[in-house]
Amino acid sequence: MPLYALLKSKGPTGFSYGSTAADVTAGASLAGKTILVTGCNSGLGLETMRVLATRGAHVVGAARTKEKADAAAAIVGGKATGVACELSDPASVRGCVAAVRAMGAPLDAIIANAGIMALPKLNQAFGYELQFFTNHIGHFILVTGLLDRLADKGRVVMLSSAAHMMAPKGGIQFDNLSGEHGYKGWTAYGQSKIANLLFAKELARRFAGTEKTANAVHPGVINTNLGRYLGIPAPIAALGYGIANALFLKTIPQGAATQCYVAANPGAAAISGQYWADSNIKVPRYDAEDPALAARLWEVSERIVAGLE
Repeated sequence: MPLYALLKSKGPTGFSYGSTAADVTAGASLAGKTILVTGCNSGLGLETMRVLATRGAHVVGAARTKEKADAAAAIVGGKATGVACELSDPASVRGCVAAVRAMGAPLDAIIANAGIMALPKLNQAFGYELQFFTNHIGHFILVTGLLDRLADKGRVVMLSSAAHMMAPKGGIQFDNLSGEHGYKGWTAYGQSKIANLLFAKELARRFAGTEKTANAVHPGVINTNLGRYLGIPAPIAALGYGIANALFLKTIPQGAATQCYVAANPGAAAISGQYWADSNIKVPRYDAEDPALAARLWEVSERIVAGLE
């Protein structure tokens, strides 16, 4: 389908590629709700924070430093609170968990928005490839540390990506989580994004029998700070969009739509364990649906986290 048609073609939810975060939350009252958003200081995180605050939510925005988070909260206005959360630093993540817990209010949603992308050279944290550690392990520590603070109908939204299709064969290279036995920036990024997706799937299984939900989303291809290591917008062809569509990057308000829909729209309240794009359910790569792989990743993640303490 040509992109110009895709922009107007609405899915079952009534929204589409061209819908914005404001569109998908129109009419929603989030008064009395508390929502945590990571990566709040720019791009999708800042827009998500702004729109949810506009709808009445108390938005807790996490950024690498308290100063950046507080600055974002000031820009957003409304009821917004900044907290520090450097995802590659377990001590910082645990500090964020403690700060959020100290606020006392249950969390109606956690939006794991922050991340790094396609590092050109191998970087590590605590002996693990940095994208896997930051995008997955950092959020694993954060979300699992706050699960008992999640409201009875709370929602967890993990930002994955269409780039999960670029993950290595088998999804996760458990024998090369350090990256030392071969490293390619996009493959490593893809691995971190399928890890986000698998984490959401396993969390959804663990939520079975409750009204809590967990889902993964692909925001679309947007020229944000996520691509700062590339010097140019993310390679559209590599993400499966084709050179012809390179001129049609989503805007930031469009890119923030899917995570806002899944976190706040009543239409997503009872849906769990899905992969979303353009504010509609999509089909991920086949091994992202593998419950054994998701369970193994959870167990390995727990061992990694335990080893950091």
